[in-house]
Amino acid sequence: MDYSERRKAQSRQTEQRILQAALELMRDRGYENVSVRDICGRAKITTGAFYHHFPSKDALISKGFGALDHYVETVLERRGEEEPVERLRTVVGAYGDFMERECGSLTAKYYLMRLSNAQAGVRLDPTRFIQTVMVDCFTKAWKSKESLRGRSPEWAARFCYIHFRGVVIDWVLSGYSYSLTSKMLDDYEAFRVLFLG
Repeated sequence: MDYSERRKAQSRQTEQRILQAALELMRDRGYENVSVRDICGRAKITTGAFYHHFPSKDALISKGFGALDHYVETVLERRGEEEPVERLRTVVGAYGDFMERECGSLTAKYYLMRLSNAQAGVRLDPTRFIQTVMVDCFTKAWKSKESLRGRSPEWAARFCYIHFRGVVIDWVLSGYSYSLTSKMLDDYEAFRVLFLG
């Protein structure tokens, strides 16, 4: 690995440490009760390093949910090869588990930020890991079949992701009163029947 590659890897590791520290602190204390200085102390970095990676605490929240993709990827790696239908179930379960265990009330802050500023216009990124793995699952599951009423695997993955994002929002609106992961896995069974046969 050359010098520039090492620097990029170190930068990614520092960013992940910042995100992890912020999620842990905010989960325990709440968003408003955690300062940039608190995050830096937990991550063992300087405030200059923080601002090198993130222009603000709000920007950190927006980027922080990108850790969802990393979490899902890690869970899938641990599980190894699975049939597409089971792999998709693993993705949905990991998504719910991450939001429930790692994010909690930060989820409300994230969606409020998305709805109240310029980020509200940001669409689902089709290149995100969670989106590409869902497309891959639907593609493989439908390989020997025609797609559902002319719909593509990309359409099914987007529809599925939007539904589950809606479940997360409902969980927030209901005051976190039910198990998100259980609800998502229950809904997945209906999706499995509808989309995957």
